[in-house]
Amino acid sequence: MYPLFEIDRQVEYSRGELLLRTFFGWIYIVLPHAFILGLLGIWSGILTFIAFWSILFTGRYPESMFEFQEQLQRWQIRFNAVTLNLSDGYPAFGLTAQHEGVHVEIPYPENLSRGELILKALFGFIYVIIPHGIILYLRLIATMILMIFAWFAVLFTGKYPAGMHEFNVGTLRWAFRVSLYMALMTDRYPPFSGRPDEWEGGELIDSYDEGDDLGGEPSDAFVPDPKDL
Repeated sequence: MYPLFEIDRQVEYSRGELLLRTFFGWIYIVLPHAFILGLLGIWSGILTFIAFWSILFTGRYPESMFEFQEQLQRWQIRFNAVTLNLSDGYPAFGLTAQHEGVHVEIPYPENLSRGELILKALFGFIYVIIPHGIILYLRLIATMILMIFAWFAVLFTGKYPAGMHEFNVGTLRWAFRVSLYMALMTDRYPPFSGRPDEWEGGELIDSYDEGDDLGGEPSDAFVPDPKDL
């Protein structure tokens, strides 16, 4: 079962919230969240170090630590979703909080490979960080450009162009997968793609069919099974 990462595209976006975030978001969103997430990030790094030794000797990631990491990932993603204008509303504080329209589920791995663990520790920078980092850097440039166009689209129409939303969410999804792999939370090598993944119990139809453009509606949608969420 693969990780679930979805940020819903709203039917309508608030022009008022868009302007408020643009001019004052760094005060009432970025500063308080970044401060707390920075402190939690330090603890996350400590837990990752402990988890490394646990996986090395037992082949398992301590479940309580894994749950903390999943909750932290969820908080970071809802923070990014709002600050990047992919979702309206205020990102809630707290590890157990939720944000409407943001769906993140990371299945707990019963066993993790010791060999893959050593491979990540010794050569992860070469076979993960460098290739993914270069492509993600270029993709991030495209994402920033699309965000500018999307900002004006929301301001004048109240709608976020579907193709732009899907591409920008895909950039976050790609970075999310790389993060999970390097944080020892999965043995599945991150694909060189931002497309949605299969989610066991849900239905996935590729939303990047040929012919879709940056301004059109996505041709298909991912519908998770409610009992798996």
